[in-house]
Amino acid sequence: MSFIDSHCHINFPDLVENITGVLARMQQNEVLAALCVSVNLADFPQVLALAVQYPNIYASVGVHPDYEDVEEPSVARLVELAQHPKIIAIGETGLDYFRLSGDLEWQRNRFRNHIRASRECGKPLIIHTRSAAEDTLRLMREEGAEHAAGVMHCFTENWEVAQAALDMGFYISFSGIVTFKNALQIKEVAQRVPLDRMLIETDSPYLAPVPFRGKLNQPAYVKHVAEEIALLRGISVTEVGLKTSENFARLFAL
Repeated sequence: MSFIDSHCHINFPDLVENITGVLARMQQNEVLAALCVSVNLADFPQVLALAVQYPNIYASVGVHPDYEDVEEPSVARLVELAQHPKIIAIGETGLDYFRLSGDLEWQRNRFRNHIRASRECGKPLIIHTRSAAEDTLRLMREEGAEHAAGVMHCFTENWEVAQAALDMGFYISFSGIVTFKNALQIKEVAQRVPLDRMLIETDSPYLAPVPFRGKLNQPAYVKHVAEEIALLRGISVTEVGLKTSENFARLFAL
């Protein structure tokens, strides 16, 4: 039995200050690898350094839609930074209308740049969408995201949104939210997504799964996401771990 955490932020202070412990607990819980996801260009060197230092850590390059007043990533800059072999994805990127309001055209332009960079460099997208599903899917279609492929990370939308993303060749990734008692919509999607198009993640240090809800999350806890999905689908945890690990390797060309 083994697992891969397809999305985490182990460069964030609460985790990186005890990185040896984080990696040791991954090993103890049979988490073979993790993808440390970039949220801005200022911290990107630290993200890349972790991936370079540790063989089972991979990295992405991108700027999260929540980050205002930061270096804006051009297509050329993203493509340049993505050339390193340990950078396996572009993102996280997307739209977030939950935390920010007003004229968010800058957010949409940033998302377009990430999609274009992904298509140019041939590395998949990691997409974040919150309270913005319609526009997210519209921009994906307008920019030809189906030619880039990628993953809808920390999925919290309904089946119709999942189906639209699947139709564009995207994978759907589930976080600890799927273990929450009232997350009925997400549980339904987790039952319906084809097993060969599914990933699991922690999004740590956030969204710790039950039984650690409300506490600091870490990649070792991704097994609890797998356990919940196995329960929902009536299959073994071993199968969920195997399939999602195979999917990770296929999507990110490892």
